[in-house]
Amino acid sequence: MNRLLLGASSAAIALATALPAFAQTAAETEATTVRDIVVTAQRREQASQDIGLALSVIGGESLDERGVTVINDIENIVPNLEVDSQFGGGQPQFRIRGIGAREYSSNNASTVGIYVDEVAHPYTITTQGAMFDIARIEVLRGPQGTLYGRNTTGGAVNIITNAPTIDTRAGFTAEYGSYDQVKVEGYVSGQIAPNLLGRLAAITEQGGAWQYHRDTGEELGDKDKTALRGRLTWIATDDITVDLAATYQVDKSDGLGFRLRGPYTVFDGSITYPTDTATRITGWELSPEMAAVSGRALGSKPGRDNDGLDLNVQVRANLGWAQLNSITSYQSFERSEYNDWDGTRFNESDVYFYNDIDAFSQELRLSSEYGDRLNWMIGAYYADETNDGGFYTQFRGANRVLINTPYQQSVEAFGVFTHNSYQITERLNLIAGLRYENETRTLTTSGTRRINLPEGPLLTYDTDLSEVTGKLGLEYDLNDNALLYASVSRGVKSGGFTTYNATSATPFRPEVVIAYEVGVKSDLFENRLRLNGALFFYDYENQQVQGLEYDRDAGRLGKITNVPKSEIYGGEIELVWTPIRGLTISQNYGHKEGEYTEYFAIDGAATDAANPPNGPWTNIIANDRSGEPLQFPKFNYGGAVSYDWEMGGLSLRAETNYVQRDSIYNAASSSVLEGYWLWNASVSAGPVDANWRATLWSRNLFDTYYEETRNGFNGSARPTTSPKQGRTVGVRLTMDF
Repeated sequence: MNRLLLGASSAAIALATALPAFAQTAAETEATTVRDIVVTAQRREQASQDIGLALSVIGGESLDERGVTVINDIENIVPNLEVDSQFGGGQPQFRIRGIGAREYSSNNASTVGIYVDEVAHPYTITTQGAMFDIARIEVLRGPQGTLYGRNTTGGAVNIITNAPTIDTRAGFTAEYGSYDQVKVEGYVSGQIAPNLLGRLAAITEQGGAWQYHRDTGEELGDKDKTALRGRLTWIATDDITVDLAATYQVDKSDGLGFRLRGPYTVFDGSITYPTDTATRITGWELSPEMAAVSGRALGSKPGRDNDGLDLNVQVRANLGWAQLNSITSYQSFERSEYNDWDGTRFNESDVYFYNDIDAFSQELRLSSEYGDRLNWMIGAYYADETNDGGFYTQFRGANRVLINTPYQQSVEAFGVFTHNSYQITERLNLIAGLRYENETRTLTTSGTRRINLPEGPLLTYDTDLSEVTGKLGLEYDLNDNALLYASVSRGVKSGGFTTYNATSATPFRPEVVIAYEVGVKSDLFENRLRLNGALFFYDYENQQVQGLEYDRDAGRLGKITNVPKSEIYGGEIELVWTPIRGLTISQNYGHKEGEYTEYFAIDGAATDAANPPNGPWTNIIANDRSGEPLQFPKFNYGGAVSYDWEMGGLSLRAETNYVQRDSIYNAASSSVLEGYWLWNASVSAGPVDANWRATLWSRNLFDTYYEETRNGFNGSARPTTSPKQGRTVGVRLTMDF
């Protein structure tokens, strides 16, 4: 691996030094330059090309064109990123460079930090609201802990919303698409009083039911999302600015229906369903027992009834010798979600999640004025969280009797961190960061029980984290348009608890990643071609994965476990090229390989065969899975081509964007999720110098069938699958005042 990194570094140096000389002879006067993007990835405003880390930026104005309707969709734009809603539910899981969890409960920390306007969202279920009024999204790859309040092993996703403006502005976007889907978004911004700016933005999304019940023909898939955000900026003095923000979201959307991948005989043998061949077909039925515990009426569809409130205040003070930043936030979120995972009207894998989450955090940062030879930042972070929730299920293996695991979880975390850069020479910078954190997670539960049995005694479990992590790196400016960087960093993700299908909540341990990375950032051909690349190697310890445990009486149970040692390596390339005026071509490619290097795991099939069909399960069989590849797509390739021109008094734009994702082995279903190509396209037009624009768009242009996840919870030899939506088309009108 060391030889690979050295070779890559040498190749990067040769590329970055040779190409600018060639660029002078290849210039085309009609070409435009690639725009530089100012980001806050390192908690200060910097050009993205001046930062020595793997960073992708998505402008807010391009989200609709790129088909981003929820945060999950950014996986189609960013290399080596996957985001999926586990088993079709509302709980997203983020994975960067193969680092990430696969679970559907809402009580554990994410391996990828999610931030909205610098405020951490410790539970990713809170990110599934509407995406609206976004300035940009920044995706950082690799462990993060010396810059941010929370420590993560995978990376960070920063969502930056539009700030209030001094001049008065207003605008709206209205969209209508296939299956009667409607989205309306609007904002108003400006000065309210001297030194007081405000912005109010809102969105609603309705309709879009694209699936249907195989037995009744009833439709499924309607969106019902509404969100409102208010921001105030008070310029208290020349040196002090106070920002207040409040966001309220409600999501009452339908869930996703599952398809049968093979013939399925129901529990009592009364009917055998054939394999689903229609791509939009599904099935569901809410039982009286599940209706009672979920508070839903009989006949209700799978779906969510979630709402959340985010409040934060940020204070920035110029002390003359340093900048002080304070971020105080409070989040409240209630999850109520019913899903039917067997995909039939029989209650053989039906689930209901409920959570009541409250999270308070306080972050303080003190940083030097940028531009000195030494740039430093020190920070402290405190969080206090409560998460009361649980999980009900009706499934085939328990004779369809309701099973419940209630819990109360509390988290208290404290961290101190510093991130510094020192200019050794005019071209060479040293980067050094350090972090210490202490965290305690406590879970109280009566355990998993069938509701026709007495509730067990309350038991309390806890897991602690006390770790030192950090980063050491070098940045070297080859010239004004090329930056080389190399770093080694250590990141840690919290341990936690399995809160579904478990007779005990013994915690799994924190995971640790030591990451080695080299990269290059370059602007070539008179800034018409931007070419960035990185190579990485991860030494992965105690990786958290979905595994198995056996209860003597209940049998096989899913549980999050730790893999002692794993490794991942790979890289990314990102390119933006403007060969002629109006034409922009972007390309990205991510590749990764990984394997378990030390892992003994329970063999479910062998253990089932070694015990009586109805238990007790006392003979546990394990096997050595060392050398087995990790479960993620090896590559994803994406890009976009857009062209802007004027004709006949009209300003026109045509764009197509696309992604190819490799197949992935799914251990839970012992099957392969096939790779796929996905294409989007749009054409927009509006009068030159006018304030409105109309767009015709298509998402999944070629009606590709592809799947997100599969499961075998209903005991089927060929499990059910959660399909993604086929082709949709629509129109959009955007107007600004």
